[in-house]
Amino acid sequence: MSSTSPSPTPLSPTSPSPLHLAVALDGAGWHPASWREPVARPRELFTAGYWADLVAEAERGLLDFVTIEDGLGPQSSHLLDPDDRTDQVRGRLDAVLIASRVAPLTRHIGLVPTVVATHTKPFHLSKAIATLDYVSTGRAGLRVQITARPTEAAHFGRRAIPGIEALETLLDEAADYVEVVRRLWDSWEDDAEIRDVATGRFIDRDKLHYIDFEGRHFSVKGPSITPRPPQGQPLVTALAHGTDSYRLLARAADVGFVTPHDTDRARAIVAEIRAEQETAGRAAEPLHLFGDLVVFLDDDPAEAAARRDRLDTLAGEEYTSDARIFTGTPAQLADLLQELRAAGLTGFRLRPAVAGHDLPAITRGLVPELQRRDAFRRAYEADTLRGLLGLPRPANRYAAATNA
Repeated sequence: MSSTSPSPTPLSPTSPSPLHLAVALDGAGWHPASWREPVARPRELFTAGYWADLVAEAERGLLDFVTIEDGLGPQSSHLLDPDDRTDQVRGRLDAVLIASRVAPLTRHIGLVPTVVATHTKPFHLSKAIATLDYVSTGRAGLRVQITARPTEAAHFGRRAIPGIEALETLLDEAADYVEVVRRLWDSWEDDAEIRDVATGRFIDRDKLHYIDFEGRHFSVKGPSITPRPPQGQPLVTALAHGTDSYRLLARAADVGFVTPHDTDRARAIVAEIRAEQETAGRAAEPLHLFGDLVVFLDDDPAEAAARRDRLDTLAGEEYTSDARIFTGTPAQLADLLQELRAAGLTGFRLRPAVAGHDLPAITRGLVPELQRRDAFRRAYEADTLRGLLGLPRPANRYAAATNA
């Protein structure tokens, strides 16, 4: 694996670069009744083979990466509280462990598990994602998430979370969390490991660094116990819905997921995040902005609509989402993606309504359609996730300080 990545791709609305595509994997699919579809595999949701098959399908479609959902409590139809439903999928495997299990079975696609910053420690997470980057030979990332659910705080018993009013504080904490993780990744210089059997020197201790982070939320000494990851800095991503979370993207992320429902809103969101990025002093740094869409894809738009209606009937209510819900054909979706692309988005994260149906529709229907339009790659062109996204391998901040 090369130690460097291609030069960063311009991340502006006028960039001629092809679209970037990711898929968000969540159980049997994003529609709550998806597990009841004939193509679903509900008895296999908690098996490694199920997840390996989904990621293999995504890699067949040359997608940039997959994200894997996770949480600290059972899924719920309520924002902050548990529900008593027994007709929907409840329970998950650990997303980081899924990614680590799938990594050796794949070669190119990025693996981006969800991690909940609110009740986990940045030291442990930095080590886990660095390990994933080694296991995948440079294809790891993370999706940082917060939780304001009091019931999830009760699992840990360390602090109370006062519900949604804590949102701004939790997002600020998440930004510090990411900063600690990034510093821990840099706490080993790239050549800290000597591994010289003849001299008996395995490590150059002068190239391990205390990070000495002191902030409002964390006090972390460092260094890490895991050498610097192959990518230097694995990908950091987050989902954002408003100004406070846009600020998190601007401060801490390499890729932000946003949820515009039309082109005008997409343009406004992009402008707001770029302004926040400048305020954060990161205007010169690349930041991809991906639009999230839930997709119901069929060759006939009427079939897609009928499938959505059938699933809504099974669920007992109309499905709604924070993201725009697209129902139609791969060609119609390609039209929409190119329209939204012109508003400044650099890629898209698609949420398959039914994983067993809509993921293959993305890889075998949408991708060939975009390729016909010269809007998507025809082969993987980089060995690392940062490379796929045109992001450079960052210099080590502590090595730069040492050599200054």
